[in-house]
Amino acid sequence: MRIDYICIIQFLSMIRNFKRRSIQFLFSALLLIGISACNKDISLSLDNSRDESMGIVPIDSIQVNASTYQLDDVPTSGTGVILVGKNSNTTTGSVSATSYMRLGIGNITTASIPTAAQYDSITFVLKPNKYFYGDTTKTQTIAVHEVTQQITLKEVNSGADINERPVFVSGAAIYNNQKFAYAPNALGTLSFKPFVNQLDSVSIKLDNTFGNKLFSYIKEGHSAISSDDNFAEFFKGIALVPGNSNTAIIGYSDTVVMQIHYNFINAEGFKVNSVAKFDLGDKAYQFNNVEADRAGTAFSTLNLTNPELKSTVTEGDVFLEGSTGTVVKITFPTLLALVNDPTVAINKAELVIETEGKYYNSFFNSPSSVILMVANSGGNPISMINSPFTTTIQQAAYSGTNNFGANAKYTFNLIEYLNNIKKESFYNTSLFLSVPTTGLFSKTDRLIVAKDANNNPKIKLNILYTKF
Repeated sequence: MRIDYICIIQFLSMIRNFKRRSIQFLFSALLLIGISACNKDISLSLDNSRDESMGIVPIDSIQVNASTYQLDDVPTSGTGVILVGKNSNTTTGSVSATSYMRLGIGNITTASIPTAAQYDSITFVLKPNKYFYGDTTKTQTIAVHEVTQQITLKEVNSGADINERPVFVSGAAIYNNQKFAYAPNALGTLSFKPFVNQLDSVSIKLDNTFGNKLFSYIKEGHSAISSDDNFAEFFKGIALVPGNSNTAIIGYSDTVVMQIHYNFINAEGFKVNSVAKFDLGDKAYQFNNVEADRAGTAFSTLNLTNPELKSTVTEGDVFLEGSTGTVVKITFPTLLALVNDPTVAINKAELVIETEGKYYNSFFNSPSSVILMVANSGGNPISMINSPFTTTIQQAAYSGTNNFGANAKYTFNLIEYLNNIKKESFYNTSLFLSVPTTGLFSKTDRLIVAKDANNNPKIKLNILYTKF
């Protein structure tokens, strides 16, 4: 760091007014005070002033470009979470979630049901996991349909270059944009009020003709009930479809059961009610199809063939969303020039993303944390931004509004990222702002970035550096 010699000379002139015997004592003390006084206002700032006499320089010239970007191939299978429902908002449109799954035979055996047992009913039971996104004060509807097409896993660029496969894809899976055919007539439908913090389970009564058939197959020891694979051939699965008027996406655990209720007379002559239970079977074959409808919004043209919309064409709005694969793309066109300047040493680098406080404690809460992924020139996420000099993925926590009207925000430490962008592997890359991968695969949380009076997204890269 340079020492401001003008300040030192000013203090030396003060020293001359003291007697010689005081000079040795006062010189060091006054010099230290003088230097401290010259530098006491050094801080991280984004105003337009720049004191050329300082060694540590505040900067406001790093340009930030932001876009809304649509990812492909977001795996939503085997997460342990079933999502069913629909919600909408005026800025980004509507999102609906349909869950597909194979069922297994559980512990059902022919011997478990007495020969004289009588069929009673069949139900499909879901257990809420307390997650929701949207207005849960309204009545929600779930329809249970029989899947008519085999649910299969999909490989994404298997064996291809790692740069052609998303960093969060490790093997065969089922993805958010996949669908499988199901029968148009529902096996059963339920409308209910989702008191998600109080509701223990949701039970949907299914078609008795279907239930009777399953019951007779169990009693006679039909081959269709002899193994999970055989059962999947006979009954390919369940699709849980939300109603068109739903206002919330509700999360359920994957501990679902399809229950056949029956009764029989025991040896003592008493009527006994009992249940045969089909379970989820192989959990890898349960996934959530999550669709977005952006019609009527500034994002109506956002899709896989047109995956990027710059903030300049969406009135400054950019957003991210779990399970739909929507992220915020961030680039810094002038950053590399600063990093490559041999006279500059960067001391601190923070990326700050703001969001409006109105989303706090609303039906559409902002995510509790967000992450950054590094994407190649083809828009494929190839790595994560870790906490500096660790192997742990960095998560920026939600920091709420204050009493002075400031927006809520998320803050990342990018000091290691700035060290890395000189590497050839980082050329032509960008950053993707996203919910953490657990939320990317199994939640629909949304973050709408705040914007200023000029319709610019409030995303800032604050840098403090030393000028040699």
